[in-house]
Amino acid sequence: MIWLMFTISAIILALSIVVMTLATILSKKTINDREKTSPFECGFDPKSSARLPFSLRFYLIAVIFLIFDVEIALLLPMTIIMQWSNIMSWSIISVIFLLILLIGLFLEWNQGALEWAS
Repeated sequence: MIWLMFTISAIILALSIVVMTLATILSKKTINDREKTSPFECGFDPKSSARLPFSLRFYLIAVIFLIFDVEIALLLPMTIIMQWSNIMSWSIISVIFLLILLIGLFLEWNQGALEWAS
């Protein structure tokens, strides 16, 4: 029984190594043409660099927005759950959750992460 499991594990390992090797070999681009790697602007050479640096401030605001968006999605069902739960435990959980949100918002505001222009 142990030899059967060992054999099956060895076959799966060998098969996965073969698939990963084939994927690596087949996914390589062999021809690197300057025109194909450059950005396209109506057939002309680019006027300036098309690879502009990404604003870290915008990224930070987007991540904060996603975090608070998920937290709002967690807050909305709390009103529906209130009907079927104990009002004391619901109140404690809601207050703790809102306090965590407010502390996080205060820390972000205090560190200046919410200011767009500095």
